Amino acid sequence: MANWLFKEEPETYSFADLERDGSTTWSGVANALAQKHLRAAKKGDRVFLYATGKEKAVVGVMEVLADPTPDPTDEAGKRVVVAVKPVRRLAAPVTLAAIKADKAFASWELVKQARLSVMPVPDDLWARIEKMAKGAT
Repeated sequence: MANWLFKEEPETYSFADLERDGSTTWSGVANALAQKHLRAAKKGDRVFLYATGKEKAVVGVMEVLADPTPDPTDEAGKRVVVAVKPVRRLAAPVTLAAIKADKAFASWELVKQARLSVMPVPDDLWARIEKMAKGAT
């Protein structure tokens, strides 16, 4: 099982929207590296939802429902999408400022490639974010 972080503007699609809908198709990812990561996502993988824009924080946990499928809106046939469902909201959002303040995250894509919308989350960083969300460091 792999861990991922998917970014989205809360005004476009928030964790509350996902909770209301029960699941969604994660689409609209055009960046080649982000698409490479999305292609690697598999059924059962865990995903942090990162709210971009004003919020800039990890806010919830999702689960990948199925392996990637072709993006039906991509006429070129190069992009994929994945279905996700909500697992739980984090007890407290973990802000980008808190992540940047922790040296353990210094080489992670969220800090180094801030515009990347889909990225892997190493197990140790996943655990660290979970701990930060509970107010422990």
